[in-house]
Amino acid sequence: MTRLAAMGTAAAILAAAGVALLAGIGARPQFDADHLSSAARAADAGAPIYFRDPDGKPFYSLTPKKTPDGRDYRAVPAGADISFDEPDQPSDTKAADANSDHTSDRKIKYYRNPMGLPDTSPVPKKDSMGMDYISVYEDDDSDDGTVKLSPGKIQRTGVKSEPVVQHPVKSVIRAPGRVQEDERRVSVVALRFEGFVESVANVTTGDHVHKGQPLMNVYSPALSSAAAEYLSAINAGATGQALKGARRRLENLATPESAIRELERTREISLSIPWIAPQEGEILERNAVNGMRAGPGDVLFRIADHRLVWVVIDVAERDLSQVSVGSNVTIRPRALADRTFTGVVALIYPHLNAQTRTARIRVEVPNPDEVLRPEMYVDAEIQTGTPGPVLAVPEGAVLDSGTRQAVLIDKGDGRFEPREVKLGRRGGGFVEITDGVTAGELVVTSANFLIDAESNLKAALKGFTEPGKAQGTDPSDDKTVGGKP
Repeated sequence: MTRLAAMGTAAAILAAAGVALLAGIGARPQFDADHLSSAARAADAGAPIYFRDPDGKPFYSLTPKKTPDGRDYRAVPAGADISFDEPDQPSDTKAADANSDHTSDRKIKYYRNPMGLPDTSPVPKKDSMGMDYISVYEDDDSDDGTVKLSPGKIQRTGVKSEPVVQHPVKSVIRAPGRVQEDERRVSVVALRFEGFVESVANVTTGDHVHKGQPLMNVYSPALSSAAAEYLSAINAGATGQALKGARRRLENLATPESAIRELERTREISLSIPWIAPQEGEILERNAVNGMRAGPGDVLFRIADHRLVWVVIDVAERDLSQVSVGSNVTIRPRALADRTFTGVVALIYPHLNAQTRTARIRVEVPNPDEVLRPEMYVDAEIQTGTPGPVLAVPEGAVLDSGTRQAVLIDKGDGRFEPREVKLGRRGGGFVEITDGVTAGELVVTSANFLIDAESNLKAALKGFTEPGKAQGTDPSDDKTVGGKP
């Protein structure tokens, strides 16, 4: 090591001591020109150039020194890496980490520019700023696509790895919606003949009625004529098709079954027939009035059953692929803050709203106490994800450039392999991996961007310098750049 390098190292000591002083740690070494000259002479002689606290604390000395408890300061030879270790780290571990990049039994292949520029040298060298070129060892520059890091660098950067496991990937899609009636549970009361509403029962819009409950009394000449024909067939002892045909005429006029059985029992034709509710539910519409004339098809009552309702949710187009029929949904009505309801996705409508770029999702929700009313606003949470455990890694393990997704495989002994993967669903802090890794492999989950940067740097250097041929080995060849024509 040259005298200039030793002077630079001593200056680095000054900088380190200055940092400790500014931090208020209490290290106050005094340096002058004689001390710097001594450091330079020590470097030339191969002796230690300074001494540091054995516990890794930022205390330094240019002469041998002891700690308050009698332990010797650790000697630092020329060329050692100056770093700030954690105070609670064992000193022997730190010493091994600090010198791990300078192990004497490893063969240096070449030296690369410390600033990452595409410039290498077969011998030790300094750049224009006086910084030493970085050693590249043979096992660091392997051709198997892996990145080699020293134990010290792994510890300082906080690299962590976790195994690839089978894990369920769940997520929640939140979207607004509103309550609607189930179209299949709505019916109307209308006549199939021309007649008159003789009287209307004491029911109004909003009332709850039961199936078979009388709604009104209806008189019609057509209905009386059909009843007389059926009664004549009964009295004449008709059987077979004749009797069945007479009864079918009453059925075709939608005569209530209870009115037909009453005719068969009494053998008398009533002036008017009670018309009953075809289903249970609330009366949404009442148009029947006492004494009114009603034509065929006129809607006299509209009834809806609200014990099962639809909740129509507007889901963003980007989330549509995660929703499937049968997904569980939690419904929270805005008017009922303390109530939640559950349902399942029954239908995904085939068309999108062109203005809002949303799709409608129909959810069937039981409503036994009928507190969910049509047109209520709700907030929905759709549970999406894989039906069971899948191959997954933590989200932080994925390096995503937009066009390329990769993870770093921990091969052990400080080696890491970048590997491209295909992703599936995301949720719960995990990402499904559909291709690229197998269960049990270790993936880097922390500091992976630093390892990726190291990998990209080595790839860039290889683009300028072929393995085994460093730049500058053949100065006479002025037609090569980085060892390549």
